[in-house]
Amino acid sequence: MQRSTTTGPGKGKGTSRGRRGFVQTGALVGKRIRGATEKRGFSELRLLTHWTEIAGPDLSRIARPVKVSYARDGFGATLTLLAHGAYGPELDMQLPAIRDKVNACYGYNAIARVRVTQTSSHGFAEDQAGFDGAPPRRPSAPEPDPERLQALDKDLSELSDPGLKAALERLGRNILARK
Repeated sequence: MQRSTTTGPGKGKGTSRGRRGFVQTGALVGKRIRGATEKRGFSELRLLTHWTEIAGPDLSRIARPVKVSYARDGFGATLTLLAHGAYGPELDMQLPAIRDKVNACYGYNAIARVRVTQTSSHGFAEDQAGFDGAPPRRPSAPEPDPERLQALDKDLSELSDPGLKAALERLGRNILARK
């Protein structure tokens, strides 16, 4: 049995994957991310990724969307927000405004109710990690021995390239400061 070596239209040109070229990362992982978020009820991924822009910076610091659950009657969904404990009553007063902002993200009245669940002040992962600013600076290293610095200068005096000489001098000073 003999195989044909000629290729017709659409035959033998390789897989479609080989002909695509470069693909954005978002296109490669989009289906998996969409599947994970849809398990929590989020058909609109923007609600999670752009929560600060949707809710505003003040509200996004105290509450995060957790789940969207759909009722059996089909008259809108319920958005569940996880809030810091002390901010629950404040969020209750803002529920209509939150619902309007979220529905503006969806483009239609997808959310009928907003439910607030409270957690401790350390309930969010960001708080558990704790960010207290930049770490304290280490004290500067003590000045190296003057005799060793003179020996370093003597060794580097024969170099003609000023850039190389400066780089080696910095390296030598750092090494001598640690001894």
